[in-house]
Amino acid sequence: MNRIIVTGGAGFIGSNFVHHLVAHTDAHVTVLDKLTYASTEASLAGLPEERVQLVVGDITDASLVDRLVAGADAVVHYAAESHNDNSLEDPAPFVQTNLVGTFTLLEAVRKHDVRFHHVSTDEVYGDLDLDDPKRFTEDTPYQPSSPYSASKAGSDHLVRAWVRSFGVRATISNCSNNYGPWQHVEKFIPRQITEVLDGRRPRVYGDGLNVRDWIHTEDHSSAVLAILERGRTGETYLIGADGEKSNLEVVRAILRTFGRPEDDIEWVTDRAGHDRRYAIESGKLRSELGWEPRFQDFDEGLAETIDWYRAHEDWWRPLKAETEAKYAAKGH
Repeated sequence: MNRIIVTGGAGFIGSNFVHHLVAHTDAHVTVLDKLTYASTEASLAGLPEERVQLVVGDITDASLVDRLVAGADAVVHYAAESHNDNSLEDPAPFVQTNLVGTFTLLEAVRKHDVRFHHVSTDEVYGDLDLDDPKRFTEDTPYQPSSPYSASKAGSDHLVRAWVRSFGVRATISNCSNNYGPWQHVEKFIPRQITEVLDGRRPRVYGDGLNVRDWIHTEDHSSAVLAILERGRTGETYLIGADGEKSNLEVVRAILRTFGRPEDDIEWVTDRAGHDRRYAIESGKLRSELGWEPRFQDFDEGLAETIDWYRAHEDWWRPLKAETEAKYAAKGH
């Protein structure tokens, strides 16, 4: 696979995957990205121009998608509207991008017989009780609870249907919450880091006990590449690094790293439909494809992430004021 299209490749998780491809393969990468508020060309800075091409465009643009896919060996589909709060305010872009966009890509890879990998989320499975020892597996029933997770669930089902009905060579991965470089400051970990960098208290929804299964984005990238290269057509692989932490634990870890008191927190009203716990069982990925995460120590990965935000204020500073103004309007 020498010619790979990465949709959403100027966003957080997608751009990290592009960096990973350049470092670990010889592939030429075409990034197809709409460059919405959550993505930026700056996330691709420093990559070799002879190997990485940015095409600014919409994945719902059938003619553009068809033209690009016709010259590709594989498509890795990261592009998505992904912020739960935004989906509660206006679900329409989530339906358009996550459902119509995925359909458009599927039709193109079907026409040109191109390998397709669809990047999804563990949020399609709903949530688990805090005292439930279970984790999500590839056989867990779908129970999405927000317009965002419902639109991603729908896109997963489209991929499966195109595999079965039309023989599309596709795989799916559902990943736990990512953290790492180039993540927009509206997201939980970078928001808390940048609040502390600005001398303010980090903000925590509700009681802070909501649990997420955190994975460093570099580990997500290596897992997706393993699935792209060795995954079985039609299969779903769950990606996780055994990183279950409550929001309160994460914030306290950030405060410790900065030498601040662990109770120096501002509590805010919980958001609507806030899922309680996510947890991934990634045994299939590990046993079938031999994948293991590099960042098995969450504190180590978090410390590297904090260092990145300290060193790249020029990247996140222009996004910060507008983001906090939006949260303030919602009382968050």
